[in-house]
Amino acid sequence: MWAILSLLVENKPGILFKVTHLFRSRNFNIDSISVGVTENPDYSKMTITTLGDKRQIDQIVKQLDKMIDTVKVEHLDEHKTVYRELSLFKIRLSNANDSMEINKLANAYGAKVHDVKKDSIMIELTAAPAQIKAFKELVRPFGILDIARTGVAALQRSKA
Repeated sequence: MWAILSLLVENKPGILFKVTHLFRSRNFNIDSISVGVTENPDYSKMTITTLGDKRQIDQIVKQLDKMIDTVKVEHLDEHKTVYRELSLFKIRLSNANDSMEINKLANAYGAKVHDVKKDSIMIELTAAPAQIKAFKELVRPFGILDIARTGVAALQRSKA
């Protein structure tokens, strides 16, 4: 099962290492991780995505919660959470028709076009990981020259 973990941690040097070390020592893989300072500069929010069965996810949540610098750990329900990732794609252009086709795909996905050159085009897409994967598969035949992804950022929806 795919899991989105949200951590509120003290904004101290070494906290990222401690969290990633915990995953490594338990032989868990991190699919994505994003970290940023919150509205309070004493704290940072980490969003980590990982794969595992219920027992494994519960175990990693408990271990993260025991860490001294961890204030709060939540396993977010993906159906009650807004989660997005920013991705940048540099795609090969072989001819003018490629540019038009890629522009159509970008528009269909709500992506932005940047840096159009004679031999390449850059696309910025902010979406759920599944949408990014689908877009990637559609542009793969053109030739993907490079990809940069930020990792998932997530917030649970309000109950009211």
